[in-house]
Amino acid sequence: MDRVQKLKDFLQKTPNDSFLRHALALEYIKAGDDKAAREEFEGLLTHDPGYVGSYYHLAKLLERTATTEEAIAAYEKGIEQAKKAGDMHALGELRGAYEELIF
Repeated sequence: MDRVQKLKDFLQKTPNDSFLRHALALEYIKAGDDKAAREEFEGLLTHDPGYVGSYYHLAKLLERTATTEEAIAAYEKGIEQAKKAGDMHALGELRGAYEELIF
């Protein structure tokens, strides 16, 4: 069984598991399915806006698919959430990627 299907099976048991949803989105990226990855990240962040690591990956996906304004918005929201969480590591990564994009 492939990883995407395994993660989907796990999510049937625990549909609101943010870690599993993040992992599924990353697997979609690996498989080249940016649309499904974006949907998964966006659904995850709607349900759990404090899952800071997903903002970086969503924004990178948006950059890669030439939706720059949406990528900027994802970085900004991630920066805000990282500050709230006191996650200085994530904050630094998000800021660095954000600044690289806008400057």
